[in-house]
Amino acid sequence: MTTTSEIVRLPETRDEWRWHTVCPLERLLPERGVAALFGEVQVAVFRLHDDRLFAIGNIDPRTGAAVLSRGIVGDRGGEPTVASPLYKEAFSLVDGRCLDVEGRSVPSYPVRACNGNVQIGLP
Repeated sequence: MTTTSEIVRLPETRDEWRWHTVCPLERLLPERGVAALFGEVQVAVFRLHDDRLFAIGNIDPRTGAAVLSRGIVGDRGGEPTVASPLYKEAFSLVDGRCLDVEGRSVPSYPVRACNGNVQIGLP
């Protein structure tokens, strides 16, 4: 298991990602998150009201609880965010950084809609 202080090398190009199906796109409700487990990797996947998709780590780095998929979707200055349901810290859905505590973040993952399914890329 990685901690927030470890550096994980993520693939630089989409060709290096392995795509995994999360669910049919129609099952992912706008402004709601879902959790997906791939091996030991927990991912929170979000669909916004404008149909943009985002995927970040599901583990709240402050508590270690797998809860970010149940957070409140919003934005700060036009940047899409999710607020952790535990301590309400906001995380960018674009890159996973915490907007409330410098140096705190969760991983972010590429996500796409493909043939009616939501897929995330994992290394």
